[in-house]
Amino acid sequence: MTKEPSIRGHESSPRRILAIASGGGHWVQLLRLRPAFEGHRVAYVTVRESYRADIGDERFYVINDATRWDKVGLVRMALKLLWIMLRERPRVIVSTGAAPGYFAIRFGKLLGARTVWIDSIANVEEISMTGSIVGKHADLWLTQWAHLARPEGPRHEGAVL
Repeated sequence: MTKEPSIRGHESSPRRILAIASGGGHWVQLLRLRPAFEGHRVAYVTVRESYRADIGDERFYVINDATRWDKVGLVRMALKLLWIMLRERPRVIVSTGAAPGYFAIRFGKLLGARTVWIDSIANVEEISMTGSIVGKHADLWLTQWAHLARPEGPRHEGAVL
């Protein structure tokens, strides 16, 4: 039986990774994961053009921001993201939230990608709303807080951010 390689660079060829987050703290947390992506082909997706400065020469895409109250905006976001994912064909998708990550995890599963959802470090009392919806669809669902871990997910593997 062959063990699935990690994304930390121990396999023979670089993985195509899609790293996606909405703005603010979600983006900051995603940037903290950058060392884990070294040696891989990463495309970043977020909701603010100004974040391009954070990632240097890496591939970068901007999609519109939308909330659950903006159904038209969510459809636009989903369609833009699907186009990006069909163009990039990521093998691994990593998200720290929120709505953009939801769509990336769901589309990623349809496209055969391995998916990782890391719930927001700010959610100390309970799992985020988006995490509770999409977590069960992710291959790996993590929380920063041990007391929020459950047998059905999310898992706590330490403070990764």
